[in-house]
Amino acid sequence: MEWLVRECMEAAGCSLEVSAAFVGEDIFVCLQGGERPHLGCVVQTEPRESLTGDGSVSATSSVLNYPGHKDEVVCRYVAEKISRELKRRVVCTGGFHKDGITIEEIREVQRAVETVTEKIVVKLR
Repeated sequence: MEWLVRECMEAAGCSLEVSAAFVGEDIFVCLQGGERPHLGCVVQTEPRESLTGDGSVSATSSVLNYPGHKDEVVCRYVAEKISRELKRRVVCTGGFHKDGITIEEIREVQRAVETVTEKIVVKLR
């Protein structure tokens, strides 16, 4: 497997990197960053018709977290966004860690993840 897409940016004074590759028709994504990148969770997502009945696409996710890790928030966002937009199964794993991170820095990381994910979707189309 070769990473087809790799996006990096700074968030909360640290590096944030999201890489993606096709595994057959499916997509594998790795999110890492902060002072100690790690594997804090795994999110597996499948696209499906939205329950709203309006014909839009939604996603169903299964999540495995290591105890005490909050990485699900960003990894789930990435997996579900890519799955909905590209109508493919997605697995996203990874983690972002910064000691003493503030609420504002957490928001900054979340905004950076949103920006990077948009770029990943465009490049994978």
